[in-house]
Amino acid sequence: MAGSVTTGSCNCGGVKYTISGPLREVVACHCGQCRKQTGLFYAATDTLDANIDIVDDGSLKWYAASDFAKRGFCGVCGSALFWKRDGSDRISILAGSLDGDMSDIKMERHIFVEDKGSFYDLKDGLEQFAQSDDHTPRPDPNTK
Repeated sequence: MAGSVTTGSCNCGGVKYTISGPLREVVACHCGQCRKQTGLFYAATDTLDANIDIVDDGSLKWYAASDFAKRGFCGVCGSALFWKRDGSDRISILAGSLDGDMSDIKMERHIFVEDKGSFYDLKDGLEQFAQSDDHTPRPDPNTK
């Protein structure tokens, strides 16, 4: 897992964060909402809320993407940054927003592969789940 302190930010630097503690391996989510927000799929790690310090100049925005989770992004540059399940003590962080060499965390699995775009294949040999790997409700891309 990643070292004791990890930093990251959005593209313009308006939202920065520091993580003190371990990061989960990266999970790729291919659900309709993640595809629409990123143009392909989410690749996210996560950590405990208590381990992340978010410094925001006012550009961090949260979008209630469903009735059970919200997505954090920079309102200035548009960088997708976070995914947060309501009531959870964990926060998902998009791996592409991490700074520096993150070779100590690896892509681990794919979720919601039944929703992935038809224009690409998954041939990396990683475990694949038709929906979620933890039996969470499937996000409806038509739900706010």
